[in-house]
Amino acid sequence: MTQLEFIDVYKCYDPQGPWVIEGINFQIEQGELVTLLGPSGCGKTTILRMMAGLEQSSRGRILMAGRDVTQTGPAERPVSMMFQSYALFPHLRVIDNVMYGLRMQQVPESQARARAQTVLKQVGLEGLDARWPGELSGGQQQRVALARALVIEPSILLFDEPLSNLDARLRRDMRQEIRDLQQRLGLTVIYVTHDQSEAMAVSDRIMVMNRGRIAQQGSPRTLYQQPVDAFVASFMGEAMLIPAEILAGSQGIRVGSWIWPHKPDQDAGPVTLAVRPESWQLSPAGSGLAASVLGCAFMGHVYELSLETELGPLWLQCSTQVTPPATGERIGLTLNPGVVILPRTLSD
Repeated sequence: MTQLEFIDVYKCYDPQGPWVIEGINFQIEQGELVTLLGPSGCGKTTILRMMAGLEQSSRGRILMAGRDVTQTGPAERPVSMMFQSYALFPHLRVIDNVMYGLRMQQVPESQARARAQTVLKQVGLEGLDARWPGELSGGQQQRVALARALVIEPSILLFDEPLSNLDARLRRDMRQEIRDLQQRLGLTVIYVTHDQSEAMAVSDRIMVMNRGRIAQQGSPRTLYQQPVDAFVASFMGEAMLIPAEILAGSQGIRVGSWIWPHKPDQDAGPVTLAVRPESWQLSPAGSGLAASVLGCAFMGHVYELSLETELGPLWLQCSTQVTPPATGERIGLTLNPGVVILPRTLSD
């Protein structure tokens, strides 16, 4: 069942100004976790606020479970939103923070308290009912905000950069908890972030936003391995965008002065290679693309090499199971055709 649908939606804050959101169309199904991913200013939070009813669209229609909610306010929509700041009431204990939405709905006190305690248990906060928000860690506060969003039993749960205030270890733990809870309860979730690793970890589907439009949408694997343009390729991971040319007669691809003996299923002509750090392979000096090692950093699971080449500075990752080349050493680079992506059009 389709839970949420945007039909040709536009948004403009100034009648004389540019479109902030331009011609957005998508459907989100029951039980799906969809992430809006993109750089600051791309329009992802504006879309989330239009879902919540906090912003009105300038044109187009918004449907929830088939019902047109384009002109309805937040209270009339079956959604709950968890904000980046958590927005907990510091003067209310944990249980009262979680019960707040139920009280606004005039749910009887005993029923509201029982539902709040059940949800607190689901998010791992059983026994902390009487604590004040200031007595909790950042991760616990995040769970209280999640419990408050869940307790009103929304059809759609909205997350606006929910993990940005947490440290790296806690962020990794909490994104897994959110994903586990979403799958266990069958929740429909729309998740906004600018962190591609976070998006890839939690999502069934990702919509990459660029300048108020959806640049591409699909599974994390599809977007990583088959980006439609250079913007998506560079945003979904750390791709190096390298000019190259497919040679006629299946002679390979010219990369700088090196001819890569790869035979792509494209016509001859200029292309851009979107090369991931793990796509490079080390080879002896005199083979492949010539490079000079500027430095080597041990990152725990990989070495990161900084290189100077005729194409400019490049970097790559290689296994810690091999001895890395020394600074100043000259080496060669080849490419792995299984993971290199060849967009057909050059982008801005």
